[in-house]
Amino acid sequence: MNNMDRLYEAAVARGPVCVGLDTAACYVPEAALTRFSGMAEAVLAYNRALVDATLDAAACYKVQIAYYEALGLAGLKAYSGTLAHIRGRGGLVIADIKRGDIADTAERYAAAHFSGDFEADFVTLNPYMGMDSLSPWLDAAEKGGKGAFVLMRTSNPGMRDFEYQELSEGGRLYDAVGRALSALAFRYYGDSGYGAFGAVVGCTEREEAAAIRAAYGKLFFLIPGYGAQGGGAAGAALLLKADGSGGVVNASRSVLTAWKKRRPGCDSIEEAAAAAREEVLEMRREIAAQCEAV
Repeated sequence: MNNMDRLYEAAVARGPVCVGLDTAACYVPEAALTRFSGMAEAVLAYNRALVDATLDAAACYKVQIAYYEALGLAGLKAYSGTLAHIRGRGGLVIADIKRGDIADTAERYAAAHFSGDFEADFVTLNPYMGMDSLSPWLDAAEKGGKGAFVLMRTSNPGMRDFEYQELSEGGRLYDAVGRALSALAFRYYGDSGYGAFGAVVGCTEREEAAAIRAAYGKLFFLIPGYGAQGGGAAGAALLLKADGSGGVVNASRSVLTAWKKRRPGCDSIEEAAAAAREEVLEMRREIAAQCEAV
């Protein structure tokens, strides 16, 4: 069993919500910030509380490294501590690092993020230097059961600059990525029937969502764009399979700052984490309802 199998089982058991811990200090209640010696310490404490509050309601967690790099060495310690806490509680974590280099450099990146202080269960990768940018990660994944999500059709407005370019052989540039990943899926697939490497497919554009899901049935999707980026349950459901499986739907800011609408004026990270749990449960219900309606 590889990590994609574990993620598939977690999504079936607990629903497809992926909690994004793209945690900035300003997402922590201001009154709570004063109780910590620094921003990185507060971020780590909030992450731990949020994980503990949502572990039974979320399939996995995505941690965007940039938010921690911005806090310097203390931030990277908070990043490492966040990963360790999730994995120590039996959760699955996606390191959102979007690496995309080749050869020895990619091997070093894989060593850094598939083992050691920054060990995660999955990473995000940028494939636009070519398939040789993925090969070192595949080698490392095969040995340790790890997985990755490769950028295919993202959720940002600028995706149309390149990802939507028409190909002479038909389809768009993102289809070239999808076809290449589908070919890999048949070489590196697990008990769940999905490849060890999945695809990042945003839910902010609904027009071709159902066609993408139908075309790439062997790929497990990481689906960003829910909430603050403008995507919703209807778009996410189109990228999942009829039974709600086949992917996880990430929400970050809308979960991290749920206390602002659900507990305005709250002054503790525990209360903020309780609001985040409510947001996750509501998101899970909304996605399930849309999957039934599709």
